Amino acid sequence: MRQLASQIQINTRGRRIYDITDEVVSWARKSGLSTGMLTLYIQHTSASLLINENYDPDVIADLERFFARLVPDGDPLFVHTAEGPDDMPAHVRTALTQTHLCIPLIDGKPALGTWQGVFLYEHRHEPYTRRVVLHLIGE
Repeated sequence: MRQLASQIQINTRGRRIYDITDEVVSWARKSGLSTGMLTLYIQHTSASLLINENYDPDVIADLERFFARLVPDGDPLFVHTAEGPDDMPAHVRTALTQTHLCIPLIDGKPALGTWQGVFLYEHRHEPYTRRVVLHLIGE
């Protein structure tokens, strides 16, 4: 059994969902492992990770419209606004999504379904550099 760990950085350009599938698959393939478990973990409280459809871009657009309705910026309910009206909504969006993903590694690649992709969901309007830790255990 071997373990590998690394980190990728994603430079976001504001609130949207970024496809990071290619970076994740590339790193896993270069690992030299054929079977195992790949864990991704984002080191931020205002961005998250998703596995979702990567074929029809309407899915991603619909997700953002849904979250805009569910957790609107500037909602008077929120007291924490230290970094602006999108501050607390970003934290709520993170709490409702995921900060880590586990994906089986089979035949040297993440076992994603036909239409599945791995996404970083930036919840803030300003650009940020986001760090995603990749950890792989297997053989």
